[in-house]
Amino acid sequence: MKHKRMMHGNLRLRLGDFELNSGDFSLKLEGVTVLFGRSGSGKSTLLRAISGLDKRTEGSLNVKGQVWQEGKRRASPQSRNIGFVFQDAALFPHMTVRQNLMYGLKRLPKGVAPFSDAEFSEIVSRVGIADKLDRAVTFLSGGERQRVAIARALLSRPELLCMDEPLSALDWRSKAELLSLIEEVVAAYRLPVLYITHAPAEVERLADRILFMSRGRIETIETLQEALARPDSPLFDEQGAVSVLEGQPKPIEAGLRPIVMGEDSLWLPDVSELKKETVRVRVLARDVSLALSDPQDLSIINHFKTTISELIPQGDHRTLVRLQMADGQKLFAEVTAHSAQRLNLHVGQSVYALIKSVAMTE
Repeated sequence: MKHKRMMHGNLRLRLGDFELNSGDFSLKLEGVTVLFGRSGSGKSTLLRAISGLDKRTEGSLNVKGQVWQEGKRRASPQSRNIGFVFQDAALFPHMTVRQNLMYGLKRLPKGVAPFSDAEFSEIVSRVGIADKLDRAVTFLSGGERQRVAIARALLSRPELLCMDEPLSALDWRSKAELLSLIEEVVAAYRLPVLYITHAPAEVERLADRILFMSRGRIETIETLQEALARPDSPLFDEQGAVSVLEGQPKPIEAGLRPIVMGEDSLWLPDVSELKKETVRVRVLARDVSLALSDPQDLSIINHFKTTISELIPQGDHRTLVRLQMADGQKLFAEVTAHSAQRLNLHVGQSVYALIKSVAMTE
């Protein structure tokens, strides 16, 4: 039954001077897979090829044991049962929100039963548009338009949800709200998602795995932690190396919220009510210092006993130190080459990691 959650393919599509030639790939259809790469790397073209939106696509594609493409023979886009959310929402401007949603319902694949009135109400309420159904879409904000697009996609009862940079045109507050909504939708409906972005923060927040693309080819498919474990990870931006730690939030104590990671706890300022059982915490390597003993008399409250697993020389006389925490999670610290030499840092050594600043991936 393993093939029921897998996608296998090798797709080709030429668009003018650009050519998609994915190479052989196998992808688990579970959780969120982020398609990541620079502009022009072929992310959107690959998504169009997978969804069957371009008839010029060639190659092979097998999804959950069903043949979607074999040479020039292909299944129709409608039969693939994919929900799509585009960057610009792609709503009909002359229709109300309800009319846009009903138009999507009319295009359900054959044999797929429409939602009941109660199910329809549950979806529009969850997505946050129940009070906007009779409003013209031209009077909606960008974030509200994307909520309608998400609801429309869900109402098509998709087996796969594709999202092409759905947050790129939104302000920071709308992005934060939509990220929370996407997380909730994935958890509630257990839909596999293919999600395009070039923003590392979105990857760190949503991704279970990452499909890296460059020049029309799939370079590699990695889990989030595998991608972040690379010192040269494409996810690292001008802020440098980043670690993403996972833990279980617990009730607030003395104004701080503990995030439990095995036998350790990471303490955060109260960041509002958390409904998730597991949260991700983003830590910059440059915000982690090292000590040979456990310091007691200082204001930094987050310090953990770790083991050095690798020392990686960087430019500007700096050293990236890969640490393993007690529960097995990986943490990067960045120190000067002088400090590494003065402390005689070496692989296998036990050191204390002092985390000066952390951020929820909210």
